[in-house]
Amino acid sequence: MTLAESNVSVLAAVMALGIAPLPASAVDEGVAWKREGGSVALLQNARAVWQFNFGTNASKPFFHPVALPGGPVMTWNHTPDHPWHHGLWFSWKFINGVNYWEENRANGLAQGRTDWREPQIETHPDFSARIMMEINYHPATDAQPVLTEHREIEVSPPDNDGTYHQDWTMVFTAGSEDVRLDRTPLPGEPNGQSWGGYAGLSVRLAAGITNAQAITTTTREPVKFTDDMYRGAAAALDYTGLFDGREAGFAIVGCSSNLNSPSPWYAINGNPMHYFSPAVICHHPHTIKAGGQLILRYRVIVHPGRWSAEQLRQASEQYSTNKQ
Repeated sequence: MTLAESNVSVLAAVMALGIAPLPASAVDEGVAWKREGGSVALLQNARAVWQFNFGTNASKPFFHPVALPGGPVMTWNHTPDHPWHHGLWFSWKFINGVNYWEENRANGLAQGRTDWREPQIETHPDFSARIMMEINYHPATDAQPVLTEHREIEVSPPDNDGTYHQDWTMVFTAGSEDVRLDRTPLPGEPNGQSWGGYAGLSVRLAAGITNAQAITTTTREPVKFTDDMYRGAAAALDYTGLFDGREAGFAIVGCSSNLNSPSPWYAINGNPMHYFSPAVICHHPHTIKAGGQLILRYRVIVHPGRWSAEQLRQASEQYSTNKQ
């Protein structure tokens, strides 16, 4: 078979899988977009680098798998211990006292309902993407939304070593009444719990991660987990470990204009729980006045290797400069 015939065969196979046709050079490199009902993915050699899931069977839109080009997969969806953990996702805990976080194990539904319109998704020949969504938060299925969200996520193409990032912008708008965003209270508060405080952008890391550690922009050495938990404030946190024997990490950088900046981090290094979040309302609830808005911006970075605190600071500064 000639090289030209081989390329035609590859392209035919790619199209048969429902993968968007790309320039021959991209096909030769094994990189392609795949769009099917309820998801969009960037593939390399038919393996997902990342996949965004937004089908109506999902309780919340989420990214899974999230991986490096060529692997390994770094996220875990629908875990046995917390089936409402969805790889890389965003969820409030309580909105006006209604729970939008935990989902019923029998039917997969939370007390508060999250729904969304078909997202507008732009995929580009350089393998960057832009995702735009309108999301509604309802206290019950047939109730009017009390909070709406306009979400935009811009995903960069992987660079030469496989590093890529996602820039999240979320604009939350209250309806005709005030909206109170809350979380499980912390120790020292009425009914406080040692595990309280979580809500917001979150990552549940893969089951097989070992040698996990986290660093922030305020420390030179890995942070200390007390009873498997870390809480602290910093512009950014990087959570790294061995995934199928390969060192890799997730970093999240918060925008300096975010509520409660620098981010109040909530991280767990347990077994099997490896989780972290810039838990924006960790220490106290927040009220959005009727008709008012809350805007949150983050950069999520997926990278090979273990970053130093200096690398994390540089990434944080670069994001801050871009947002000025």
